[in-house]
Amino acid sequence: MDEYAAGVTATFSTNKNQLERALELIAMLREDSANLAAEDLHELMRCWENVQRMWQAEVHVRTMLFREETRWPGYYFRSDFPKMDQENWKCFVNAKWDPKSGEWEMSKKPVIELT
Repeated sequence: MDEYAAGVTATFSTNKNQLERALELIAMLREDSANLAAEDLHELMRCWENVQRMWQAEVHVRTMLFREETRWPGYYFRSDFPKMDQENWKCFVNAKWDPKSGEWEMSKKPVIELT
């Protein structure tokens, strides 16, 4: 995540190719996670924690891929979309995974300003 999804060692910078590579690596983790095993409840908890972190990492990468803009200052810089686009992207990005199809649905939700 740090190297491909705009972490500190990548100076908070990423692009489409790096995000797609992150998804490839997460897919490998998902495949390997099917073989996790635990000898006790503590290890079982750690197994489930890793599975949950994998899901969180994937949805994070997918939202950054969907949002074709930079969210800097404060979050990350997309070198392939170097500017903030408040007109099109001042919104929340929601992700929904369908377990039947195994597909992600991405959508924009408006930011409601409180006055």
